[in-house]
Amino acid sequence: MDRYAVIGHPVEHSKSPLIHAAFAQQTGQQLEYGKVLAPLDGFAATVAEMQAQGYSGANVTVPFKFEAYELATELTPRARQAGAVNTLSFVGQVIRGDNTDGVGLVRDILHNLQFPLQGQRVLLIGAGGAAEGVLGPLLDASLATLSVVNRSVGKAQAMVARASAVAVPLVAHSFDALPGQVFDVVINATSSGLSNERLPLPSGLFATDALAYDMMYGRETPFMQYAREEGVARIADGLGMLVEQAAEAFYIWRQVRPDTASVIAAMRAS
Repeated sequence: MDRYAVIGHPVEHSKSPLIHAAFAQQTGQQLEYGKVLAPLDGFAATVAEMQAQGYSGANVTVPFKFEAYELATELTPRARQAGAVNTLSFVGQVIRGDNTDGVGLVRDILHNLQFPLQGQRVLLIGAGGAAEGVLGPLLDASLATLSVVNRSVGKAQAMVARASAVAVPLVAHSFDALPGQVFDVVINATSSGLSNERLPLPSGLFATDALAYDMMYGRETPFMQYAREEGVARIADGLGMLVEQAAEAFYIWRQVRPDTASVIAAMRAS
């Protein structure tokens, strides 16, 4: 039976085994999917051991997405675009790296939330691995503009510079530049929800009928609370993105695309 796992540190909280078990049952695929805790200084050794044990692939979560990018011997175009890898496929000695985060986010917004992205003014908060992973697919969604804001504006500027030759107007800002600007979609790609940190966001940031989206899931984050205080009616967490990016990884490994709506509904109910 083919074996897969999610690698992270920490990893015990991961919902990936539940999601992939649901996908396998739904599609009639025979596979095992578990969790692998890698030492902070032992990601490459952990992957090598998994290869030796006959694993077919792995998902990669924090803090190893950049290390996975460096470790991969083959990279897909979207992995190269992201500069980070969250999906590994083991084919002999080849380690193929892909990134499904961005397509997962865009599918969740377009199909599950049924919120259009074409022609929208989008603000992406953060310039770390999560933001890097979704930048390319957002730029491919025919936005009106895309702004990236980060406490370290230099990091946001570097991220924007790496996405050269794009048709969508793309700019980097500090938080100080946000007052007076208005956006149709605001996406929090920071880990501020883990520490219950309040981001320095001004009032008046959201357009009428805007979407506030936090990539965190399973809790009411300070960003979501801020959006409610601003009167935003469309507020979403990242559970749909989690399931959608997992579905893309499942398709990469199994060449079968599972239905995500039923899995998202089941996870919300639980």
